[in-house]
Amino acid sequence: MVKVLFVCMGNICRSPTAEGVFTFMVKQAGLNNKVDIDSAGTHDYNIGKPPDSRSQAAALKRGIDLSGLRARQVTSADFNQFDYVLAMDRYNYEILQSLCPPGHEHKLHLFLSFAPKLNTREIPDPYEGDNGFDHVLDLVEAASSGLLTEIQKQLTFESDK
Repeated sequence: MVKVLFVCMGNICRSPTAEGVFTFMVKQAGLNNKVDIDSAGTHDYNIGKPPDSRSQAAALKRGIDLSGLRARQVTSADFNQFDYVLAMDRYNYEILQSLCPPGHEHKLHLFLSFAPKLNTREIPDPYEGDNGFDHVLDLVEAASSGLLTEIQKQLTFESDK
């Protein structure tokens, strides 16, 4: 089982969008029994809340339902549980670096490192505006595709052992 955690600041816009998109792609690839997916926030002010209604509406237009997700805060213990801890931007990456126990640094990545052709490394936070949610989805879909390709290679390699 490969375990993936997506992390943004409040866990109501970018990281639940990434969780929903990646879950959708993993199911389409027939790997839902081999990949475990979650999301969290570096801050505690949205714990228990559903994703932002604008994130939900944008995702639903693409056939992805985020309504069942609830925000939680990331902990240092997540580095023991997850194989990939993926930050949406540098700010949250730095917070995650400070939480990361020694020996787990290899698990921490900027999510957009899985979409190098985009020539950007950060997914902007759409919370303060109304027009960034589709852009976030575009970025998340590109990075999710790259991540899925990496995990498929990893799972193929492990099954060939």
